[in-house]
Amino acid sequence: MSRVTPLLAPVQPRPSLCQLPVALGRAGCGSLLAGLAALPLWAGAQTAPADNLEPVVITASTRAQRVIDAPYAIGVVGSESLRAAGPMINLSEAMAQVPGLVVANRNNYAQDLQISSRGFGARAGFGVRGLRLYTDGIPATMPDGQGQVGHFDLAGTERIEVLRGPFSALYGNSSGGVIAVFSQPVRETRLEAGVDLGSHGLHQLRLGVAAPIGEGFEIASSLQAMEIDGFRPQSEASRGLFNLRLGWRGESDRVTVLTNHQRQRADDPLGLSRDQFNQDPDSTTPQAESFDTRKTIDQTQLGASWVHRFADSGLVQSQLAAYAGQRTPVQYLAIAAGTQANARHGGGIIDFTRRYGGIEGRLLWRFADQVDVVTGVNLEKQRDDRQGYENYTGPATAPVYGAQGTLRRDEINTAETREAFVQADWRFAPTWQASLGLRSGRLLVEVEDHYIRTGTTNGDDSGERTFSYTNPVAGLRWSLSPQLTLHASAAQGYESPTLGELAYPASTTTSGFNTTLQAQTSRQFELGAKWRSAGLALDFALFDIRTDDEIGIAFNQGGRASYQNVGRTQRYGAELAGSWRISPSWRSLASVSVLHATYEDNFLTCSGIPCTTPNTPVPAGNRIAGTQRTGGYAEVAWTPFWSTGAETALEWRGQGRTAVNDSNSDFAAGWGIVNLRYRHRFALSTQDQLELLARIDNLTDKRYVGSVIVGDANGRYFEPAMGRNALVSLRYQRKF
Repeated sequence: MSRVTPLLAPVQPRPSLCQLPVALGRAGCGSLLAGLAALPLWAGAQTAPADNLEPVVITASTRAQRVIDAPYAIGVVGSESLRAAGPMINLSEAMAQVPGLVVANRNNYAQDLQISSRGFGARAGFGVRGLRLYTDGIPATMPDGQGQVGHFDLAGTERIEVLRGPFSALYGNSSGGVIAVFSQPVRETRLEAGVDLGSHGLHQLRLGVAAPIGEGFEIASSLQAMEIDGFRPQSEASRGLFNLRLGWRGESDRVTVLTNHQRQRADDPLGLSRDQFNQDPDSTTPQAESFDTRKTIDQTQLGASWVHRFADSGLVQSQLAAYAGQRTPVQYLAIAAGTQANARHGGGIIDFTRRYGGIEGRLLWRFADQVDVVTGVNLEKQRDDRQGYENYTGPATAPVYGAQGTLRRDEINTAETREAFVQADWRFAPTWQASLGLRSGRLLVEVEDHYIRTGTTNGDDSGERTFSYTNPVAGLRWSLSPQLTLHASAAQGYESPTLGELAYPASTTTSGFNTTLQAQTSRQFELGAKWRSAGLALDFALFDIRTDDEIGIAFNQGGRASYQNVGRTQRYGAELAGSWRISPSWRSLASVSVLHATYEDNFLTCSGIPCTTPNTPVPAGNRIAGTQRTGGYAEVAWTPFWSTGAETALEWRGQGRTAVNDSNSDFAAGWGIVNLRYRHRFALSTQDQLELLARIDNLTDKRYVGSVIVGDANGRYFEPAMGRNALVSLRYQRKF
């Protein structure tokens, strides 16, 4: 069994994670030491677990600890679950196993996945909002709070940790949850090649190599190319993804350099109205083809980390990490020339180049092996060079859509975050641990408007805002027995508006920067219990969240989304996840979530077009748009005793109905689908292995809404899910 030395713990070997069952899947075999030191903010050591059947996590801890010992709700999805869930393109394939987390596949590569945790992020029309995202310790969430996940290398991932609840406040601004991706470690020279073939023209090729190259150096690299025709007209997409990780480990130091590049091209089929969906869920709204709606993305990122370990008393370790990147999206929208005639309109093409980067330093202190303290500072900055163009050429009376026209927007958007943080974990008794943390920060956002037309209503929309926050968090864990742990935690959360949410005021009759939009603050409480016994694992959590100045949509029309504070909201509910090894041949896992998310104050919003100022009453008690009251996942898997390399599984996943807007005028119906999968590993030799995965998803060919476009003024809320579809994957691996 391979062994690894922890980075943030005394130097001692510990067993690897090989074949350890996880409550929400199976962890892959390997240490937790991966790319860029793989230390997200507030993470502790990446060590292997102790001699037990409990996986180890590092998110929100000063050191690695077993899931059962963590005083907060956290789930783990391992590499085996990722490999069995699909072609490893989207997070939505496997993350349904995590309670409280919704990852909706929009079946539209021109739009980002919709991800929400306990209702945070549900309103996002694009990007990921309200959660912090990390891949190998590198933030995938920008300083203004918006993130993307398209560059995640799921095929090279060892595990994904999902933190929900109050302890996510330790990650700063915009934190309703944390999703942290960790790459597979390099232990031996290996090569893997894979091909995926699926319904609606899906095909993907993958190639990965990894090797230790002597004198403490190692390398891992992967290349993926995907294309799909899509099940709706105007939904074709392609994506290329390249990742490279270089590492060096000395006696007391570890240096890691990570780089990746994503190139994606996708047509946009847009959403459907209620009538369009009822008539034909496989259709595309005519505007998608007539406007040739589409999006391209190019993103390159580079990061580096240096970890130095000191003696085992006092100061234990220092870490310095830095990253930089560039992201360039270009998106063609379905906006008519007449709408763009407004002098203040930004055009029908979004085109910007985002340059971003950050640096973080931290120190780990340990006293008497009972108290761990992490201190650190963090600086991040993004700069968006943003342009808007008309999406047509020729005269407005006879436009030719789908081509870049006249410049209509030209500005520089910047966001800069400066933070300091401290966290202490105190094991003051054999069965008790207390955790206290504080993160204080300042976010500066600024717009420099370079598109000013005198004599028109398009004046200077420049402006700047400053947001400051101090988020405390506290947790307590009590181990009643080796099998049962109880925990309680509380925190204050803070979520500032993004640059996009500040771009327009909450009225079409006024101009300039949104100077009235405030950050939303929350008070979060959680009680939980975790049970482990032979073959059985259960995690349960109750939560209550009260939010002030919730940010909601004022109106969304003509390619322009404006936001407002809508007062108080409340979210409370329960989450349960469990796994059960029924016998050597049978295993099962399941998760269920219940969420009550409502507005506590009356407010006004827009409905329909035109709407210059919010005019439709939303009564207190309405459900928060984009949220569902229930969600669940279950699977039963069978491995025949005569073939340990084969597994057949039946999956079920479903969720309750979804409010499409704040006025709750319509809902996407709840749904439940059944999937069937078969996976078989063939040992071709002692060095060669062939893996087959066959899946049929949505066995009953149920037609349902997979995601909604919250608050769409055109009423095209509904993004249909795919009907019955199949996948066959072949993956070859050779070890040298």
